Amino acid sequence: MGKRVLVIVFGIAVLAILFFVAFIPLANDFYARQVKEELLGTPLPENTEIIDSVSRAGKLVGNGNGIQYFGAILLKSDLSLQELEDYYADFRENEWSYVVERQKDQSVEVIEHGSVRFSKKAEENGCYIVYSWGDGPNLLEELDLRGR
Repeated sequence: MGKRVLVIVFGIAVLAILFFVAFIPLANDFYARQVKEELLGTPLPENTEIIDSVSRAGKLVGNGNGIQYFGAILLKSDLSLQELEDYYADFRENEWSYVVERQKDQSVEVIEHGSVRFSKKAEENGCYIVYSWGDGPNLLEELDLRGR
């Protein structure tokens, strides 16, 4: 009987570890998608359309441990960079939200570690990226192995 209990306890421990190894990255990806969804839910300025969107959770910029949550939309607009910055300034909560920059290709340049790319190609003129950095639970940020 003792051997059977030990096998059950060991099995439960292995399942718990597997659950957390799978659950934590999925949960962090969910928080990154929420950042993207907030951008997608923001009203667009006139003469502007969304071409694509991306989100990513991971160690994306800087040094140290922890996870960052990133969301971005790729826009095609007849507006200038300054006009888009002025428009999105009304939605900005801090210096890390609703950042507007010109976008010349599929690669997201603000990401330092790894690669984040739009699936759709940005055109030479009139394409912009609007991106935000978000937050998630501190415990999930610290336990995700991608943040090391």
